[in-house]
Amino acid sequence: MTDTARTLADARAWARTGTELVLAAVADLDDAGFSADSALPGWTRKHLAAHIAANADALCNLVHWAATGEQTPMYASAEERAAGIAKGPALSADRLRSWLTVSAHRLADGLDRLTDEQWQHRVVTAQGRTVPATELPWMRSREVCVHAVDFATGTAFADLPDGFLAALADEIQGKRGLAGLPGGPLPQVTAWLAGRPHSLAGAPELGPWL
Repeated sequence: MTDTARTLADARAWARTGTELVLAAVADLDDAGFSADSALPGWTRKHLAAHIAANADALCNLVHWAATGEQTPMYASAEERAAGIAKGPALSADRLRSWLTVSAHRLADGLDRLTDEQWQHRVVTAQGRTVPATELPWMRSREVCVHAVDFATGTAFADLPDGFLAALADEIQGKRGLAGLPGGPLPQVTAWLAGRPHSLAGAPELGPWL
């Protein structure tokens, strides 16, 4: 694949789509449904929901950083990040749905308020990368789109926007250092690259991504 151009508008649209898919994935889950396994080894859907909600809260810290210049890291520590995920199983289905919804709306509202100048302000991700705030919607779109599938409630990579799939495939291919890709439909190639279940015959196991 060649580099796929993605604009800020693209990333924001994909983040909105992914958020809608996440909320739809959990809309009808009761406590037993939330407590069932997700597609991620060792994580229930409650763990996954808490991770996605905590990610929105953490990205709100970077939005604040971009808007004010006050250095507010995504997480105070690795322990804080782990604690956010770990508290998921203790929350009820309604509490988790509320956290997912409120945190997502808070993030979207914060991004809406950034000025053209503030979008260019640089922040530091949890992985230590220094990036402009324009990168934040792409970071969020990856989280919500991929993890909407990981809930294992019916959403598949084929349900994700083609532009998002192409951009994600290009990013992962570059970071994994893969010179070539197996042939097949884009959703299946992207699922394979992301270390998720796929239908590509003979493709080597890559391990999880994100």
